[in-house]
Amino acid sequence: MTGVPASAGGTGRPAPGGKLGAAAVNQASLWNIANILTMVRLVLVPGFVMLMLQDGGYDPAWRAWAWAAFAVAMITDIFDGHLARTYNLVTDFGKIADPIADKAIMAAGLICLSALGDLPWWVTGIILFRELGITLMRFWVIRHGIIPASRGGKVKTLAQGTAVGMYVLALTGPLATLRFWVMALAVVLTVVTGLDYVRQAIVLRRRGLAAERAAAGDAAAEEARDAR
Repeated sequence: MTGVPASAGGTGRPAPGGKLGAAAVNQASLWNIANILTMVRLVLVPGFVMLMLQDGGYDPAWRAWAWAAFAVAMITDIFDGHLARTYNLVTDFGKIADPIADKAIMAAGLICLSALGDLPWWVTGIILFRELGITLMRFWVIRHGIIPASRGGKVKTLAQGTAVGMYVLALTGPLATLRFWVMALAVVLTVVTGLDYVRQAIVLRRRGLAAERAAAGDAAAEEARDAR
């Protein structure tokens, strides 16, 4: 469909249905592999919750299935963004849905674990407050620029996913002790990277406001010269 010329018969006029054809191509672009993986991750969220809470939430078999759903969601998180950037599959839907899916599966895991008494609520509160706060901060400074994902942020996401995954499994003995320290690392990285994002946001906003003031001053000076 994309190979159909925009004109017919060399007359320079749009081919009949040209606008409809372009709309169809744009609509089809929504269904690329990156967006499909994002949609799968969104669907996995309620599935994960149901598996996690089966039989009171303490059955090791159901917890293993819940872990599998969580693991698939985290793996798709890695691949959908990579595919979108590598093959130019970035869409408005993906820009909105991808971060929502990321935070939804993590929030579902944390809230379920705290509701079952496996994880203190203050841990869940710190992580969710940080994620929500950084998202709102990105919107706060978006007209001045975009805060890029840092290496520390990526390590934080990996630590959070690993820690929550280990808590979802019914681990005992040394592995149960290990997951405590992995979660402690995740909390520390959550706080440290969150503070770094706040610093970046403040610097970015100050630079943006300074640039706007400079542009306004230049415009006023130009108007004054034109008025002479």
